[in-house]
Amino acid sequence: MAAPLAVFDLDGTLIDTAPDLIDSLNHTIDAAGLEPVTFDDLTHLVGHGARAMIERAFALRGHPLNEADFPPMLDRFITHYLAGMPGKGAPYPGVLEAIERLSAAGWKVAVCTNKMEGLARRLIETNGLTDRFAAITGGDTFTVRKPDAAHLFGTVERAGADSRRTIMIGDSLNDILVARNAGVPSIAVPFGYSDRPLADLAPTHIIAHYDELTVDLLERLLA
Repeated sequence: MAAPLAVFDLDGTLIDTAPDLIDSLNHTIDAAGLEPVTFDDLTHLVGHGARAMIERAFALRGHPLNEADFPPMLDRFITHYLAGMPGKGAPYPGVLEAIERLSAAGWKVAVCTNKMEGLARRLIETNGLTDRFAAITGGDTFTVRKPDAAHLFGTVERAGADSRRTIMIGDSLNDILVARNAGVPSIAVPFGYSDRPLADLAPTHIIAHYDELTVDLLERLLA
């Protein structure tokens, strides 16, 4: 029987990346002379990819972004974001200990994020976490991305696991929906970047801190 698998989202779930994403976004839009934006301006777009953040920032400032202007803006964002890694953000309290508990009990752990895979891998690497994960997939790894179930199924396959023994852990609607679409249980964390109350998203379970992410809890959810 395949080892059970815990799949984590990245931004707002494993690592608090918002400060660095906003810094890189403001560096990007400064090239167009736009006023800086804040986390409160974009909380619902952190974790949805750089394109959504850049487009929304331009719209907020009353300057819709032309398609032809997007590639250099994206390049500017990526260059700044990569140069600053690992940046101000850090793994959330208790998450590394939770991963250690799961691994010690024979669980595999993976990452499924809508962040571009190259950025995700670099962020995980600069935080010294790469060897903890059986698979790392991003929004450009496959032809689809969360909440499409194929993104999660592809992550499970790369981890050498079975979706029937998989749990998705995340902070936002896309994470809950991809789990629902794939027919796997979901665990939501409240400290991420969702713009809606977690209870409204109807995850299988909500934890307030990673101290609550125990082997017993995951096994009960699988059962």
